[in-house]
Amino acid sequence: MASQAPSPISSNVVLVGKKPVMNYVLATLTLLNQGVKEIVIKARGRAISKAVDTVEIVRSRFLPDKVNVKDIKIGSQVVTTAEGRQTRVSTIEIVLAKKEE
Repeated sequence: MASQAPSPISSNVVLVGKKPVMNYVLATLTLLNQGVKEIVIKARGRAISKAVDTVEIVRSRFLPDKVNVKDIKIGSQVVTTAEGRQTRVSTIEIVLAKKEE
């Protein structure tokens, strides 16, 4: 019986990167409308501010009183640059949870 390796990214994760903030807001709203109860918004380095902006836009403009921040985790990762040097990059994970109605 062959088993598949688990997916490294679960279906309730939004990875924030170089795209405009509204792309991540739309991805978050789409997941919430599909019935996902908790969404993890992950970012590292310069994208951390976009992750915070994403959460604040969803909370204040689109779904006030419907979602809240359940947890925030911060940390750092060691990343190897293109030149082969190792450097530390800050990371953040913000867990948004849908309020029970």
